[in-house]
Amino acid sequence: MNSERNWPSAGICIWLSVVLLTTVGSAQEKGQSRKSVCSTPHPENICGTSNTCGSASTPCTIDIKRTAASAASIASVADAKANTPFCIKSGTKVTWQSLSKNTGFVIDFGSSSPFEPPGTILGGSDRSTTVVAKNPGCFKYSTGACVSGATYGMCDSVESDLIVVSGTD
Repeated sequence: MNSERNWPSAGICIWLSVVLLTTVGSAQEKGQSRKSVCSTPHPENICGTSNTCGSASTPCTIDIKRTAASAASIASVADAKANTPFCIKSGTKVTWQSLSKNTGFVIDFGSSSPFEPPGTILGGSDRSTTVVAKNPGCFKYSTGACVSGATYGMCDSVESDLIVVSGTD
């Protein structure tokens, strides 16, 4: 898990970003929409021990996959389901990774990231990325995943929600 290791090339990251943005744009053109927990008055009310990932003393890991139908982010909580909203306490280290072979990913929170350092999170099966949850609130994010070597439908993306709550262990 060396986040300082050079990835094969910056071109791959640029290509992956372009493909994922195209995929997100075409999904929006088709009129696909989802109900976001962030649109409810108090999204933090869904947070409990069953869907809170990690803590200030225990890291949270999120596995990114390219499934047959889409992309998926799965938090390390009991009975986790793909792309379901989950919670993280502020101060928690979060490792984004892909346990799937030959998979690259992009996690994008847009202009409002809950993490330090802020910005788009890039990684893959050979490169996990660790950030720290800092900003409480409800955040919508896009998960994009690509499998190298595939020729048809190698990339896809999905939108999900993440809630960062104040607190420690």
